[in-house]
Amino acid sequence: MKRRFFQIGSILISNSYFGSFFYGKIYQGWFKGTCIPFMNCYGCPLAIASCPIGTLQHFVIIKAVPFLLIGFLGTIGLVVGRMTCGWLCPFGFFQEMLHKIKTPKFHPGRVFNYTKYLILIGLTLLVAFFVGEPWLCKLCPVGTLEAGIPIVLWNPGGDIFTQGGAVVSRIGLLFDFKLAILFGFVAMAIFIHQPFCRFACPLGAIYSVFNKISFYRIKAYNEKCSFFHEYQETCPMEINAQQNPNDKDCIRCLECTKCKSLAFKPFWRR
Repeated sequence: MKRRFFQIGSILISNSYFGSFFYGKIYQGWFKGTCIPFMNCYGCPLAIASCPIGTLQHFVIIKAVPFLLIGFLGTIGLVVGRMTCGWLCPFGFFQEMLHKIKTPKFHPGRVFNYTKYLILIGLTLLVAFFVGEPWLCKLCPVGTLEAGIPIVLWNPGGDIFTQGGAVVSRIGLLFDFKLAILFGFVAMAIFIHQPFCRFACPLGAIYSVFNKISFYRIKAYNEKCSFFHEYQETCPMEINAQQNPNDKDCIRCLECTKCKSLAFKPFWRR
């Protein structure tokens, strides 16, 4: 319940600019120049801050080093690892809710978890660098859900959304492709726990490298509680926390720490 409170709170706080409905524009104030520690589309009509992956692509395109962004993400990673994925990310919360739909569940091999690194290096960095376009942002299902669909339904004229003309009149094949990607992840999320987080999230790929060296880590003890196997089965990333408590794919949801054999503590504490 505590984690749900944080997830819902992060959605409401990061998307709290209701002035867009009155002024027909997205928020462009000083706070939009800052990043939040999870993926939340810059183009969302309600967004008050920037997405770190969108910001990263911007700096790659202009051939500049985003020192502040690197320090920001590095600090979060060094302190809690990938915990923002499990406690703050709106799209992660959306996938969790979809997975609660009662259907047969599938458990693909973990080899597919490495594709998020290919997306980070290939689509997020190399394509942006050589093509000069933020193609990850153009195709991102998070952006389609939070910005693409709401703006099309709203269909504002002029302003920053369209550079003149209504939005609906400018929809093309790219938007159809974006919808297909989003609906593909929506469908997968019903049968596979958090597929975007596991297979495609470039921000999760960045945070994952810090899991084993972060200040706060999951510690495994020899003694197991009577419900240990039950907690193991609830792990969304299908990780054996007893054997590898700080696996790179762990989103630090901390469900496993309900068992007394596991605890989330600073690395210097026993």
